[in-house]
Amino acid sequence: MQIYVISRGAGIAGLQRQSRSQEPLGPKDVRVGMRAVALNYRDLLVARAEYMSPGGEPLIPCSDGAGEVLAVGTGVARFRVGDRVAGSFYPLWIDGEPTSDKVARGLGGGRDGVLAEEVVLHEDAWFHIPAHFNFAEAATIPCAGVTAWNALFVAGGLQRGASVLILGTGGVSTWALQLAKAAGLNAIVTSSEDRKLERARALGADATINYRTKREWHEEVLQLTQGRGVDLVLEVGGRDTLKRSIAAARFGGAIAMIGGVGGGFGGELEPFALIARAQRLLGILVGSRAMAEDLSRFAATIRFHPAVDRVFDFAQAREAYAYLETAQHFGKVVIEIDRLS
Repeated sequence: MQIYVISRGAGIAGLQRQSRSQEPLGPKDVRVGMRAVALNYRDLLVARAEYMSPGGEPLIPCSDGAGEVLAVGTGVARFRVGDRVAGSFYPLWIDGEPTSDKVARGLGGGRDGVLAEEVVLHEDAWFHIPAHFNFAEAATIPCAGVTAWNALFVAGGLQRGASVLILGTGGVSTWALQLAKAAGLNAIVTSSEDRKLERARALGADATINYRTKREWHEEVLQLTQGRGVDLVLEVGGRDTLKRSIAAARFGGAIAMIGGVGGGFGGELEPFALIARAQRLLGILVGSRAMAEDLSRFAATIRFHPAVDRVFDFAQAREAYAYLETAQHFGKVVIEIDRLS
């Protein structure tokens, strides 16, 4: 079978296509023919050796993929050949609260990922995908979808009528916007580009802010909320944004930290600003398989389609990485794997 491996620290140039023998099945393993893999900013960090576990031997990159079950081990009970599935970002985090053991080996970071024609994982690591999703859409669930779901409804605990400020229009942010509107939330979206804000409004954003033309965008948020602030800010970890996110949240509100797409994991933290307004700072580490299953059921019920910006062929993996690096995307960047070629 064909796979990609990444030499961490070599950047996109370190992504190499190789052949590898088919991996044997254990009694509780499931072999999946991958049909689509979605990229995350984390994949660029792994390539640069800037992720939490830098260095080491080359590995198969990427955490997010969907496909069809090709074979199951003799002891597998949860799946049958032909099932449409996606893999959990953290294969050991099935349910409940996160622990160091559950999140020790995330796909494409602490262990081999899914940028391959076939992937073998324990049956507990897979979940069924919504029937109306194509594989490219389903591949966006494990990281972007689950992170947004966790931030809004699990850790964030938002209910219908609540307000959320969503920073940016990348994968997690567009998932969050679509989920927020489906759940009856009021959503404000920021971006540096008017064309992206126009697309955000088309997805239902109640208000949008260009943070390049309105540098003190937290003040605009306060005006839009009659001085109250939002119930939750989805903070993507951009440099120098955290201070403004705290100012944009209401008294007793929350800031959900999901990553560092803006060049830094948060900005200068002023603890007293949180204390003085009784706010919560939430660290969002993707989520469990149970969250992925809850999200998939919700998506199947409301029958929406996540925003996929551009799809590349398997042979164009480097080009897909390079496009993600430009930050021109709105939504997700996906690599499709045509198993008939």
